[in-house]
Amino acid sequence: MTLEEPRTLLITLNGRDRPGVTRSLFAALAGHDVAVVDVEQMVVRGHLMLTVLVRTDDSPESLRAAEAAARACAESLAMEIQTQTGADEDSERRRNRVHVTLMGSPLRPSAVEACAALIADRGGNIDRIRRIASYPVTALEFQGSGVSVEEIRRPLVDVAAQHGADVAVQEAGLDRRGQYLVVMDVDSTFIQDEVIDLLAEEAGALEAVARITERAMAGELDFEASLRERAALLAGLPAEALDRVRARITLTRGARTLVRTLNRLGYRIALVSGGFTEIIAPIAADLGVADVRANTLEIVDGVLTGRITGPVIDRLGKRTALEAFARQYAIPIRRTIAIGDGANDIDMLEAAGLGVAFNAKPAARAAAHAAVNVPYLDSVLFLMGITREEIESADARDGISHEESRKS
Repeated sequence: MTLEEPRTLLITLNGRDRPGVTRSLFAALAGHDVAVVDVEQMVVRGHLMLTVLVRTDDSPESLRAAEAAARACAESLAMEIQTQTGADEDSERRRNRVHVTLMGSPLRPSAVEACAALIADRGGNIDRIRRIASYPVTALEFQGSGVSVEEIRRPLVDVAAQHGADVAVQEAGLDRRGQYLVVMDVDSTFIQDEVIDLLAEEAGALEAVARITERAMAGELDFEASLRERAALLAGLPAEALDRVRARITLTRGARTLVRTLNRLGYRIALVSGGFTEIIAPIAADLGVADVRANTLEIVDGVLTGRITGPVIDRLGKRTALEAFARQYAIPIRRTIAIGDGANDIDMLEAAGLGVAFNAKPAARAAAHAAVNVPYLDSVLFLMGITREEIESADARDGISHEESRKS
């Protein structure tokens, strides 16, 4: 066989799905000197598409005979068939592989078109698409080749945002199957509340705390200074007020599902917060989150003194915590995921293998590798290639109903 002669045959069957189609096609090919290289099969609403790539090292006659057998099989099944012969795959192009996850609620055709166009314009190819979620968002995973993560990550984030969608771009490979460390901010990320505001209400100091927060956001105070000023306004508050505040906390929708699923996979989870350990740690323990890094309020004789003990967890402190947890569990930084929403999370988002801005402020979105702009924290699972069907199947095995799974 010369280099110009075809070595591969691509066969695609389309038609009504029923038992025996796959067996029939491979039985037809079995009598010919070809080897199976690749197979793709998909059923959508009762319609089957089966694609088979075979290769021969013998003669072109082997491919022609295999093609004739495949066509006869398609005719007997009353299915459409397309065939294409060619040379070997461009293995060099295939080495550059990426995973692109596109999410929307709803996901518009314009978003899919824009992202696909950008990948093509950068010289990439979409080899496979699968839906990984229909709830609470529609999420599609593109498996592509011929283009690097660095070439398309930021442009895809920008173009998806223009069409009301979220996107994440990650390298393909074994790392996607390894253990992950997932580190999350707490206030307005893992929970819907701002803990300092709830404590300030208990202390009758909400307006004063709000004024200090405004000064910090205007750049007049750094985080540590603003935190200490706000904590000082809590002086004299009885410790039992912490229990009342904790009872008022509302978890972000999907937080329980996210933690439950990550724990099943054996992943490490940590909450890292500029808030307070006394509020966060019991919530974390109840949900099965082992690691918490936050600030500690000083309590003397059952009363808050208004002081903070130990080092302050600020913007740099969050990044340091991420790196420390990664070392503790011997997880490479490239297999860490950080989730946050504010400027205080930027260093952590930038340091992680995948930084996810969750309903974030513009500065955090600009620093992150991906953005999620729907109010469901478990949508982060789709960025990891975990499907909604897998989540609900695991929940069902643990006795969690379909309705409970979707509400948590």
